[in-house]
Amino acid sequence: MGYIAKIHARQILDSRGNPTIEVEVYSDSGAMGLAAVPSGASTGIHEAVELRDGDKAKYLGKGVLNAVENVNTTISQELIGLSLGNQQALDQKMIDIDGTENKSKLGANAILGVSLAAAKAAAIELDLPLYRHIGGTAGCTLPIPMMNILNGGSHADNGIDFQEFMIMPIGAPSFSEALRMGTEVFHQLKSVLKKENLSTNVGDEGGFAPNIKSNEDAIKYVLSAIESAGYKPGEDIYIALDPASSEYYNAEEKVYHLHKSTGDKLSSEEMVSFWENWVSKYPIVSIEDGMAEDDWDGWKKMTEALGSKI
Repeated sequence: MGYIAKIHARQILDSRGNPTIEVEVYSDSGAMGLAAVPSGASTGIHEAVELRDGDKAKYLGKGVLNAVENVNTTISQELIGLSLGNQQALDQKMIDIDGTENKSKLGANAILGVSLAAAKAAAIELDLPLYRHIGGTAGCTLPIPMMNILNGGSHADNGIDFQEFMIMPIGAPSFSEALRMGTEVFHQLKSVLKKENLSTNVGDEGGFAPNIKSNEDAIKYVLSAIESAGYKPGEDIYIALDPASSEYYNAEEKVYHLHKSTGDKLSSEEMVSFWENWVSKYPIVSIEDGMAEDDWDGWKKMTEALGSKI
C-alpha cells in the first residue's frame, strides 16, 4: 500500500448553497481520492463541531476557509508520508492532533473530509470499489434503503412538525427492487398531493413539502401513495420517521411544542404515548430521534414502551 504524498482542500458550495470543504488526497503512485463534506440542517448540541468562519460579510458567516487552512497546513503536515493502508491510524492521528472531545480545534468537517478522501484514495490504489475496501470480502450486502419522501420540521416551510417521513421497502427481494418500489411510491405521492391541490415543491432533502397543517395527514398521504403504487403498507413497504424532536423541544418548560401544526405542548410521557398510538395505528418500524437529545427520562420511557416493537 502506498503512502500519502499530497493533501489539498478547497471551499465549495453544497446542495443547500452553503460553503463546505472538498478534499483531495494523493498517494505516491498518483491515486487520488476526492470527497466533499455533508452538513445537516438540524444538528444536536453534542455533535462534533463543524468549523465555520463566522465572518458575516462572507456567506453569512458560514464560510469554511479556516477549516480549509487546517487541512492544508496542520493536517497535511502530520499525515504526509503515512500509509494509506491503515484508515483507523489516520483517523486517530487527526483526532489526537485536534485534542478536543468535539473536534472543535481542527473542525469535524476538516477531519471528515480528509478521512473520506483518504479512504477513496486507498481503494483506488488497491483497484477496489470503496465498499470492498471498507467492508472486506463480507461487504457485499446492501441494507434496506430508508427513502425520505415527505419533509417537515427544519427541512420545509410548512405545517408539519416532524422532519422526515420515510418509506422502507422491506418486502423487496433485492436492493434494486427496493429502489424501484421507492421511486414508484415517490411519483405516486406527487399524484396524491396534486389531487388534493397541495404543493409538490420539494423540501431541503428532496422529499415533497406540502403545506398541510397536520402531522397525521402527512403519514396518511404517504400510505395512500404506497397503495396507489400497488403495494401493501405493512407488508411490502413500511414507514420510518425522523421527527428530529430536539428541534421542537422546549428545555426550559420540558415540553414538546408542536408549534407548526396543532400548537400542543406535550410532556415526555405524552410524547411517548403519541408515538405508541402511531406505532399501533400505522406500519412504523423505525423512529429516529423520537425524543430530545437530553431528555434521558423520556428516552427511557420510550424504550420501555416501544423497544421491542420498532
